Amino acid sequence: MSHKYYANLLPKHFDNFDCLKLAPGIYIILLFILRAYIIWLMSVTNMRDHVGFIQWVYPQTALFYLNLVSGVIGLFIVLILSLRRPNAKNWVRKCWKQCHILLIIALVFDLAIGVLGYLIWQLQTLTWIVIQCLLVISAVAYILRSKRFTINLMEFPEELPEK
Repeated sequence: MSHKYYANLLPKHFDNFDCLKLAPGIYIILLFILRAYIIWLMSVTNMRDHVGFIQWVYPQTALFYLNLVSGVIGLFIVLILSLRRPNAKNWVRKCWKQCHILLIIALVFDLAIGVLGYLIWQLQTLTWIVIQCLLVISAVAYILRSKRFTINLMEFPEELPEK
């Protein structure tokens, strides 16, 4: 890889396999995609009221279930991230190379679920749909323009020789 990609990076930006640490924005995008799962986990850990928190965040339970469906792609991306290590299976390497496409599909699918929920069942407000559109556009722009994430996609951890 060209030296210009790494010109402004410090040793702290690399992991134990000399790969650039994952771009922080990707974690934020995954949190957005997986928000229903995060809410679900938070409600499960609440010992007093297991569904109260879900009902507070998602007054319409149908929207919660739709967001769980739209988050499945995000769960797959988290699986790929957790399996991204030296000696990983070939399918992990191939999926990693397509991670930017998977993230964009997850974002667009999540937005489509939100728009359908608004148009068909009036599960969301128009304000939230506009905010979600802006968030998705910003996230897609970040995915496509982030030099750090581009480097992340080109690299894959390899065994380093012992010192």
